Amino acid sequence: MNREQIEQMVKQQVAYEFNCSPEDFSKEENVITVGIQHEKRRRFSEKTFFLQMATFGNNAVITADERLHPWLNEWVKGKSGFWLFEQHNFYELETKLREYGYKMALTHHMFVPTPELMNVQTDLKIRWLEQADIAPLYGREEFSNALCSRFLPDRPDVLAVVALDGEKIMGMAGCSADTPEMWQIGIDVLPEYRGRGLARILVSLLRDEVFRRGALPYYGTSLSNLRSWKTALSSGFVPAWVETESQEAKS
Repeated sequence: MNREQIEQMVKQQVAYEFNCSPEDFSKEENVITVGIQHEKRRRFSEKTFFLQMATFGNNAVITADERLHPWLNEWVKGKSGFWLFEQHNFYELETKLREYGYKMALTHHMFVPTPELMNVQTDLKIRWLEQADIAPLYGREEFSNALCSRFLPDRPDVLAVVALDGEKIMGMAGCSADTPEMWQIGIDVLPEYRGRGLARILVSLLRDEVFRRGALPYYGTSLSNLRSWKTALSSGFVPAWVETESQEAKS
């Protein structure tokens, strides 16, 4: 895949989830759609989100409950879409959502790979884990980013790579098949082994192997997790889009 093909694949995937066309993310004006549960979505929730918002750097596409549409149409007027993710705009959105028993949840900064393989060489003791090898590691808090909390049939952990100190795992990069074509990478390094470049090595190794297996590796983190940002950038990933969603307010 080249850069254009990667971009098109990702925009098509997000378009499934935001009930729009891939071209909508390249418009100047903001786009508002009705939330759906597309059969090709990444299955992070079995309920339709009350609101989701995404930008690829131009406008914003917002998919939301129809009750919000009149207010959203006024709210986005005269605003560049990417600025809607700033705190003062989030506050206005949060205030409106609270009227319906919802609040804003996480904001995800998403990365896609450059097309070239990293071809990292290392003297570390490396072990690859296939899907069947991963099962005994579920429930271990130290690997909560590399692996899901349990086996999830809709987006299973399919591959992981670990660096070993003897037989002790120093760090792990794992990936879940969020769709058959897009596998998301997560990374954990034990505190006593940080600062040695393990995250960069493991993520780069896994990134290349996902490519070799015919899928697209991708990576997500939060705005303030600079350690994770640095890992992504040093492992052959570049920022691609930002997405956020609402959740039910408990209080």
